[in-house]
Amino acid sequence: MKSDVSQSILPKVSPRDQAMKSLDQLPPFSPVLNHLMATLADDNVSFAKLADLIERDTVLSGNVLRLVNSALYGRRGNVSSVRAAVSILGLNKLRNFLLGLSVSRLWSRVRTPETWSMARFNGHAIAVAVLADRLVQKTAVEYPEGAFAAGLLHDLGRLMIATALPDEFARIRAMRVSSGKTLEQCEYSIIDTSHAELSAAALGRWNLPTPIQKAVLYHHHPELDPERRPGGIQPLSLAVAVANQVANAAGHGVTDEDEKTAPPVAESLARLKLAHEEQAILQALKEDLEPLKASF
Repeated sequence: MKSDVSQSILPKVSPRDQAMKSLDQLPPFSPVLNHLMATLADDNVSFAKLADLIERDTVLSGNVLRLVNSALYGRRGNVSSVRAAVSILGLNKLRNFLLGLSVSRLWSRVRTPETWSMARFNGHAIAVAVLADRLVQKTAVEYPEGAFAAGLLHDLGRLMIATALPDEFARIRAMRVSSGKTLEQCEYSIIDTSHAELSAAALGRWNLPTPIQKAVLYHHHPELDPERRPGGIQPLSLAVAVANQVANAAGHGVTDEDEKTAPPVAESLARLKLAHEEQAILQALKEDLEPLKASF
């Protein structure tokens, strides 16, 4: 009886707190990833230092050389030096590639339910990251240097729910299929929070720049982003929102439901006044993803 009473007065752990605890199960960031996270807005980072870090990781080195020798770069002969590869790729493309590769390697060690596809999750994350990075080059957006990282990490909360709350994850998925409600509506109904909120909270714990946290938090509702301005520069959250919808419509969703409920590509791009570039953007996405397939 005493045991029952003591159990009943224990504070109940909220689903949000349970999901946040899943971060503690992740292995620590690699030195390369730590360095990249710290230099997101630093265009003066030393190529030599970056190359030195990459050379210490044989898997990263191999993937960087594979990328630079891919058909995308069409160079004569093979590049066999990491330092040469770094100079050819350029800082932005190299940083984005390594961020994506390092994060996907981190997730690969996490145990997930049988119904969760890590391949689709990674594929969606990379597609949204690539698209977001493309979109901010075509329209004025706040903190464009954070577009790739925000796109890459926007759905981290979905992984957190799947790993820390597998039963609730299954119920959310079933409700979404049967009810026709949005993913967020189902999440709030069952765990009283959303994957966007969990994603942003995780990035806050990792001390990522505030603009990236906000972009992730509002990626389903950029109209609520306090950074939103009438006309002129758009918030980063809008670029991530559009990239997310376009990736889903293009067949790069985490689930079939994501792809079925995505609006047409032109409709999504119209939010950034880029509907007229639909074919060019989709072709660029295909070209950007092609050399990454072997690594992700």
